[in-house]
Amino acid sequence: MNQDHSIHGQHNIRHQYLSIGYEKSRALLGTRTNIMKTLIPRHASEVTPQTGCSYPEPFKTRMGEVSWRALGDVFGLTQFGISLETLQPKAESALRHWHALEDEFVYLLSGELILRTSDGEFQLSPGMCVGFKAGDDNAHHLVNQSTAEAQYLVLGSRVAGDVAFYPDDDLAWFFTDRGRTANHKDGSPYTV
Repeated sequence: MNQDHSIHGQHNIRHQYLSIGYEKSRALLGTRTNIMKTLIPRHASEVTPQTGCSYPEPFKTRMGEVSWRALGDVFGLTQFGISLETLQPKAESALRHWHALEDEFVYLLSGELILRTSDGEFQLSPGMCVGFKAGDDNAHHLVNQSTAEAQYLVLGSRVAGDVAFYPDDDLAWFFTDRGRTANHKDGSPYTV
């Protein structure tokens, strides 16, 4: 029964693709087939951790020791990102910020974190989650005030033209022919 259902489902998918035109459907089916052939499940610990911070000084050293594993990138995901992030004691996830166009979601796996928002501070423990809607100016970030590391998943949509706002800090990102640059809110660049 499951096999028949699977074959019937494949037929429906092919029928949907064919209804949009032969050339486009062949391209889509070919892409789908190629993805299916190369899909290999991974353990998150196999994804190379990244460290560092793109903020200029004086903000960079304020962040502390942070690492992340870009899990979605391993599979070529383009519409949303998902990272496994680790905050060491006294580290901050980011400057307090909000996004104009991107949604964000955080799920705490281990440790304890403080969520700082425009509404106040909240203690997060494992299993707790929180979401931040695009365009909501309730700025947020996470701080590890404990003596143990904390791990969490962060998911975010990837929307071209998104801008992050930092109400507490003199920082603005500008997009120029040289790429993304860190600037003061008056437009003058930070020097490296």
